[in-house]
Amino acid sequence: MTPGVAFAQGPVRISLDEAIQLALQHNHTLLAARTLILQSQAGETTANLRPNPTLLGTAAYISPSNLNTDYLNNSAEFDLGVSYLFERGRKRQRRLQAAKDITAQTRSLVADNERSLMFSVATQFVSAQLAQSTLELAEQNLKSFQQTVDVGEVRFKAGAISEDDYLKIKLQLLQFETDLQQSQLAKVQALSDLRQLLGYESVSADYDVTGQFDYQPVKGNVEDMQLKALQNRPDLRAAQQGVTAAKSQYELQKAIGKVDITGQVNYTHVSATNTVSFFGGVPLQIFDRNQGEIARANYAITQAQEQQKAASEQVMTDVHDAYQGLRTNDKVVSLYRSGYLDVAQKDRDISQYAYQRGAVSVLDFLDAERSHRATQLAYRQALAAYLLAVEQLREAVGARDLP
Repeated sequence: MTPGVAFAQGPVRISLDEAIQLALQHNHTLLAARTLILQSQAGETTANLRPNPTLLGTAAYISPSNLNTDYLNNSAEFDLGVSYLFERGRKRQRRLQAAKDITAQTRSLVADNERSLMFSVATQFVSAQLAQSTLELAEQNLKSFQQTVDVGEVRFKAGAISEDDYLKIKLQLLQFETDLQQSQLAKVQALSDLRQLLGYESVSADYDVTGQFDYQPVKGNVEDMQLKALQNRPDLRAAQQGVTAAKSQYELQKAIGKVDITGQVNYTHVSATNTVSFFGGVPLQIFDRNQGEIARANYAITQAQEQQKAASEQVMTDVHDAYQGLRTNDKVVSLYRSGYLDVAQKDRDISQYAYQRGAVSVLDFLDAERSHRATQLAYRQALAAYLLAVEQLREAVGARDLP
């Protein structure tokens, strides 16, 4: 038996790389998350706006009974003015920088969503491959055992075996028929769940997966993978950018504490005289100097720095755990491939041959059949666990290509 299981080509089949690309393009949860970047960029526009000027106007001493030109020119008073808030402390520049830093962090958080989505797609893809491989095994087992049942029926009618032995064989057929039905259901559900991740409308209902469901050795040491993870993980990059964003907020709060000046110019017409007046207003910072927000922003920097350290340690732990999981699953798969698969196959073949010739009892033959079925199924599950461990390591490193 060949340890790896290859799938036949079909009309609508996608590989793992194609599945990931479809998910990145069509997954609605990810598309919704990406709008956060656009929302943050819109916030940059708002942060960079200057204050609007204020238009002022008054009309005084208006008598409804004397609405003539002479009265309005000599007795009424009209004022028209414009006021403007002059921001000090580079507030606008500080607001813009703080908004840009938030946008940068948002990009990294969305990239981390992409990392999680790729892992979910890969996990579900392997589940679909396992379901396909299990289905093929169930079909092979059913076909093979059906031949045994047919031979048993001939031997029973010829008087070579008892009716009890024949019924035992026929009853075992139920297990293989049940396996087939359960495998078909598992494949349908796996493909349906994968389609949800890809974007339901991105593939047709009759699609399938393609690719080798086989052992793929992974080399490299944990130290190199941890180093690459520290360079690639978007969640760690977001934590680092969070420190930068916190410092920008601190600078912004200090700028807000600076006194702004309100300037105003008025044009006045009264008693046939035109005058221009200039006004200025400066708030007296006796009580509120924004000291509370400045202190809060300063503490937020410490918080962000601690979160960065925690994220860095989490990256190291994730890679270490994923690497150890991979090595363990690698050993399990290697055990099966070292000869146990061949032993189970050979034991079943010998028992089948001997039973058909009356050399072993039906119970011995059925026991060998069950052992072969259990070993083949366990190998596929171990192989799927190994492939999932590979994907877990890729997610922990933050890259599809491992060092």
